[in-house]
Amino acid sequence: MCKYIFVTGGVCSSLGKGITTASIGALLKASGLKVFTQKLDPYLNVDPGTMSPFQHGEVFVTEDGGETDLDLGHYERFIDTNLTQLSSVTTGKVYSEVLSRERTGNFLGRTIQIIPDITNAIQDKITQAAEKSKCDVMMVEIGGTVGDIEGLPFLEAIRQMRYKNGEENTFFVHVTLLPYLAAAKELKTKPTQASVRELRSIGIQPDMIVARADTHIKKDLLKKIALFCDVNEQYVIPAESASSIYEVPLKFNNSNVTKLIANKLCLKKSKPDLSEWKKIVKKIKSKKPALKIALVGKYAGLDDAYLSVIESLKIACYHENRELELLWVSSEKLEEKDQQTWKLLKSAKGILVPGGFGVRGTEGKIMAAKYARENKIPYLGLCLGMQIMTIEFARHFLNNDKITSEEFDENNQSGKENHIINFLPGQSITRAKGGTLRLGLYKCQIDKNSKVYKLYKKTLIEERHRHRYEFNNNYKEALQNAGINFCGINPENNLVEMAEIKDHPFMIGCQFHPEFKSRPQKPHPLFAGFIKAAK
Repeated sequence: MCKYIFVTGGVCSSLGKGITTASIGALLKASGLKVFTQKLDPYLNVDPGTMSPFQHGEVFVTEDGGETDLDLGHYERFIDTNLTQLSSVTTGKVYSEVLSRERTGNFLGRTIQIIPDITNAIQDKITQAAEKSKCDVMMVEIGGTVGDIEGLPFLEAIRQMRYKNGEENTFFVHVTLLPYLAAAKELKTKPTQASVRELRSIGIQPDMIVARADTHIKKDLLKKIALFCDVNEQYVIPAESASSIYEVPLKFNNSNVTKLIANKLCLKKSKPDLSEWKKIVKKIKSKKPALKIALVGKYAGLDDAYLSVIESLKIACYHENRELELLWVSSEKLEEKDQQTWKLLKSAKGILVPGGFGVRGTEGKIMAAKYARENKIPYLGLCLGMQIMTIEFARHFLNNDKITSEEFDENNQSGKENHIINFLPGQSITRAKGGTLRLGLYKCQIDKNSKVYKLYKKTLIEERHRHRYEFNNNYKEALQNAGINFCGINPENNLVEMAEIKDHPFMIGCQFHPEFKSRPQKPHPLFAGFIKAAK
């Protein structure tokens, strides 16, 4: 039988439940077990695909086209397992499916209720993911904080799963905050006690408490938490803020987390091989020169909006013996010709333009691409970043300032003949916004006579997409003659996947999102090449 580990959070949000889940999963995988992960999010959206990055951070895309929570990025990077749409469950998704079944008469006329119908549907989502992935251990993180009204059906569902599957097959981890009071000069356990009491009031007794704090946690406090929360002292794990998230699995291992879980769940494998984790942490902690990379976007300073991009840059820097010095460059301030922003951009050794939607800040991104081209600064364009690169190149070499994207010219002021980027061919215009993009894994045939081929070292790759607009092939011949090599083509529909400027040390754009495939032990080839060129 599959073993289930449920991770809940208390006191406040943003404690690191995702990192805790990913770290425990990494330890179990390093012990030789097959691990799969899932996030249960209590919000009513069907998925985060239509949410603003200010609300929810980046949208992580799975290989089968799921638009999911950014925590799935942590899961994939830590456990090195490609997840699926089964890994993301929301209240919106659960209610939509249950109500759809009710409308088609699947409930034989009876009353539909939160318990058992919604809780059963949640449990079905969990067991379905476990069965389809054929995992030994299923890691399930419940989003939000214990006490949130919208999270109650999820907590009730996992309470029932212990009742149905038994204590030897279910394990509850509760991540909680120990706030520090400067006046008293001490960490306080009372919020943790209250959070556990709330959890116990709905029938869940945590097996392990992960105590988060920004300062050192004394053993006396761990004993106090154990006594008041009725948890064995060994199972109260100190989680002090680490210098790098990739250090967390090692810290958890020092507290014997794998062995403790294995004892409760009767797992035979409990000794993880952490040699690869030790290598990457050693690289991270080693003293190394800084490398200035400019990230040009409209969400400047909002780490979560570009989480996978930033992690991919960090990982590539670690493997090139460099410390990433990220320069946040506001594309809107570039448009305004703000001197400080331009000075910041010009100090960078590499320029990255990430994906995005909408017209806001795009002219500033085009300016950044022009600066990179003219001054031979390494440039990496992701999704929208590739489109920006081709627009800038076309405007210059075709001597036409009206060239733009259909996305930026909804009123058709520039004229359709100037849309070098146009609406995704074959896609019908729909009022629905969610899940209507080109999503998930698509093939890309790489030209052997390209810089890109030297990075990938193969001619056929598969990468993840999330976009609505494509390069207009009517411009292909003219731009190739002007100096762009369209070095990556989708073999099934002849769409441009990758482009590079011939007369430039490193100016590459890709229509897909390579950041979703970076791993701590293995940087993505495009990020590795970009950082190498910048170095």
